[in-house]
Amino acid sequence: MVLNEFSVISDIQLLQTGQIQLVGQVVLGSNITLLVRVTSQDHDVQAIYKPNQGERPLWDFPRYSLSKREVAAFVVSNLLSWDLVPPTVYRQKNAPYGPGSLQLFIPHDPNIHYFNLVNKPKDTIQKIILFDYLINNADRKGGHLIQDENQKLWLIDHGLSFSKEFKLRTVIWDYAGETIPKPLLNDLQSLHEKFLSNSHPLLIKLQKLLSVEERDALSSRIVELLNNPKFPKPEETRRSYPWPLI
Repeated sequence: MVLNEFSVISDIQLLQTGQIQLVGQVVLGSNITLLVRVTSQDHDVQAIYKPNQGERPLWDFPRYSLSKREVAAFVVSNLLSWDLVPPTVYRQKNAPYGPGSLQLFIPHDPNIHYFNLVNKPKDTIQKIILFDYLINNADRKGGHLIQDENQKLWLIDHGLSFSKEFKLRTVIWDYAGETIPKPLLNDLQSLHEKFLSNSHPLLIKLQKLLSVEERDALSSRIVELLNNPKFPKPEETRRSYPWPLI
């Protein structure tokens, strides 16, 4: 699946306003996840719908906040211009089971995951590592990285992200301790400058998705990478891997 800027805008508009029809339920995962078809007069797509009321209560994340974190991950991917997360919106109106996240479904082989990928483009994997550090992803399982029909890699399932407390848990620790390449540092610097200006439309959107403390923690992680431009390493003093791994 190839997404250009026009198709992304079109898909976002459809996800925000189209009619939602239930197709089925995704049985994996601890929260209710639904496959739906979203239609308008001249366009239709499949999408993953995660209603707030289907979230299992967690002690370390506020109730009914996971779907907004899914959207926040898409926003940060856009701010970086890294195109890692499928178009995702927070749908409030005319959603069959109430407000929740709605993400463009990427057709893929569910048997392919991070551990058995044949092709792992270095630049993409490095972006994924930095992205997960930035959003403080507490649950990057191998199956949360999927590959579309064009071998492009996509990231899904970001509900357990953006905690104000550091919780990074991931199976992807490639390049640990190595120096971050200059082009990626430039992207991080650009993101930092957007945060400093605090006027970018996507940052305004982020204010509706994350708490002040969570946004401040995100900003601090950007600065940490700029001040110490090394890929993160797993820590011995806490659990750095998710479970299960896939």
